[in-house]
Amino acid sequence: MADLETQAAAQADVHPDVHPDAAAVRAWTERLALPGLFDVHTHFLPPRVIEKVRAQFDQAGPLIGRPWPLRYRDTDAVLAQVLRDFGVRRFSALPYAHKAGMAEFLNDWAAGFAARESEALHCGTFFPEPGAAAYVSERIASGLELFKVHVQVGAFHVTDPLLDDAWGVVAEAGTPVVLHAGSGPVPNEFTGPGPVAELLRRHPRLTLVIAHMGAPEYREFLELAEGYERVHLDTTMAFTDFFDEMGGVYPRDLLPRLANLRDKVLLGSDFPNIPYPYVHQLESLEALGLGEEWLRAVCWDNGVRLFAR
Repeated sequence: MADLETQAAAQADVHPDVHPDAAAVRAWTERLALPGLFDVHTHFLPPRVIEKVRAQFDQAGPLIGRPWPLRYRDTDAVLAQVLRDFGVRRFSALPYAHKAGMAEFLNDWAAGFAARESEALHCGTFFPEPGAAAYVSERIASGLELFKVHVQVGAFHVTDPLLDDAWGVVAEAGTPVVLHAGSGPVPNEFTGPGPVAELLRRHPRLTLVIAHMGAPEYREFLELAEGYERVHLDTTMAFTDFFDEMGGVYPRDLLPRLANLRDKVLLGSDFPNIPYPYVHQLESLEALGLGEEWLRAVCWDNGVRLFAR
């Protein structure tokens, strides 16, 4: 792995002042003797797309369902530097398509973003449409490291026949997919663990990272992670005060099982689309009381292992 701190220093002209939230994040990671953070769930999108996404948050749109004041808002270059300020050494872009014909536009942009930002995972997405398997295969061959699929926004079933060949390609390649299939924050006919369970019966070798711990269907998605070798969970927004207020309180009786899944849980934050300081996600994980070794695995080791290169 390249010296990311040296690279960040060379780009200091993008964001010359260290972000005021950085000291708390770095103090947390240093106390745990972590080399940095590996955040598998951050969002960077083309300017026109991100403005539309921010408008949804500002208006508490139908997929938001409540006031959601964004704490971090700037250009992608500045926000990438903010993550460097925090000591995040690897992060994602996670584009997601909501209509046919959009995925490849997003994939082109995300490839350019990864080329500009050396810490960024090379991300992409796919959608149920003719030719999905072909472009998924081409993107993997070009070095893509991580897909994002968001069935709530995309309004499709993961078991859509138009996706079956694409899922087969992804499973064969072992490329991870961050999958938002839980019913939070607002359920619809496409969300929930049932379709994901069926998808895994068809493609049991899929490497899935279930976004938001599968909220609010925590138990069912935990069981899928326990039952399938390549199914993981990400911590995005889970355990935070904001998520708890939305009715997403994690069942305490699941914590021993979550502790046992230490090697299959990945740090996610949803940066920059969060309404609280970045460090709150980290503090919320620590408050679970699962121990420093669990925190080190979740916040660094597991991401490094999953995306080893």
